[in-house]
Amino acid sequence: MSSLGNREKQLLLEVARRALIAAVERRESLEIPFPELSLTETPGAFVTLRCRGRLRACIGQIESSQLLVEVVAHSAKAAALEDSRFNPVRSEELAEIDIELSILSPLEEIASDRIEAGRHGLIVTRGSQRGVLLPQVAIERRWNAERFLEESCVKAGLTREAWKIPGTLIQGFTAEVFSESELRSKVWLDAKVRPKSGYSVST
Repeated sequence: MSSLGNREKQLLLEVARRALIAAVERRESLEIPFPELSLTETPGAFVTLRCRGRLRACIGQIESSQLLVEVVAHSAKAAALEDSRFNPVRSEELAEIDIELSILSPLEEIASDRIEAGRHGLIVTRGSQRGVLLPQVAIERRWNAERFLEESCVKAGLTREAWKIPGTLIQGFTAEVFSESELRSKVWLDAKVRPKSGYSVST
């Protein structure tokens, strides 16, 4: 998975923000505004919304055939309106929502003893049941690799031990994760440590 530059990250977050606003205020899709992102492909991506630090919604696409910018825009709209765990996002919440993007690597089948909590995301599939957890979930919940694998099974609607049953598919991926608040902090720190040179930094 190729690393994104700060400019690309900023543009993708702006796409997600515009798509979120368009979905909440007008219930419509966003016309993609940045042609320079149109050639960037991705195996998949997720959009996570947090409000005052708490999870507000999270929706994405895995193994998508769409362009990255399209996946981000569509997932932002879906997160705003279609995450069944939450009510649709309201206009008055927009100012308090922080958007986080997770850009996925290609999926690979992974043995249970190779799973690294905090580095790998997991997809557990058995029949028509599938559960997906992003890498950062293990960090946030302080789960070790085995607990993370068990919770992926639970997310799929399976028993915690289902990963041990032959026929259960375990796939791993990594993700490049970045958020609006993270990039704002980085720009602020860069500006603070940069020596005076006649240039200004806007955020």
